[in-house]
Amino acid sequence: MESRLKALGHPVHPMLVMFPVALFVTGTIFDIVDTVGGPDFLAEVAYWNITVGLIGGLLAAVAGAFDLLAIPTGTRAKRVGVSHAAANVAVILLFAAVWVVRLNAESRAAGGALIAIEVVGLALLGVSAWLGGELVDRLGVGVDRDAHLDAPSSLRPSAAQRSGDVR
Repeated sequence: MESRLKALGHPVHPMLVMFPVALFVTGTIFDIVDTVGGPDFLAEVAYWNITVGLIGGLLAAVAGAFDLLAIPTGTRAKRVGVSHAAANVAVILLFAAVWVVRLNAESRAAGGALIAIEVVGLALLGVSAWLGGELVDRLGVGVDRDAHLDAPSSLRPSAAQRSGDVR
């Protein structure tokens, strides 16, 4: 199943996801470094990384929705896609909560509780990234016109692996 939203022949969603992922990871790292005594400006930079990450995440979500809506119901791809989307919505909501708390604060510093929320958000983002990889690499969603939308999970051993025939 090929992507419904393309730019110059390439699916748009995978092009957009790298930005929020990188910005959320960098923002969290900057917040941790700021908390353990790094330069004061890191909290401000982390805040703006999260701000831009949220905008990028929303754009990626719109592009992903085009592909998700095109996946046939009742397929493993649809179940994985819905799980991927739900995890990403949770990530956006967690980072949006962190952003809202910091929005009008005197200091942009995150502190322990907000950093904990960011770390949970990153853990969910890791799960979502794996699900996205499963969609593209295993199921062929967005990249292969003849995608196998019910291929088994990549966590299951293949027939060759079960028989010990893997080199």
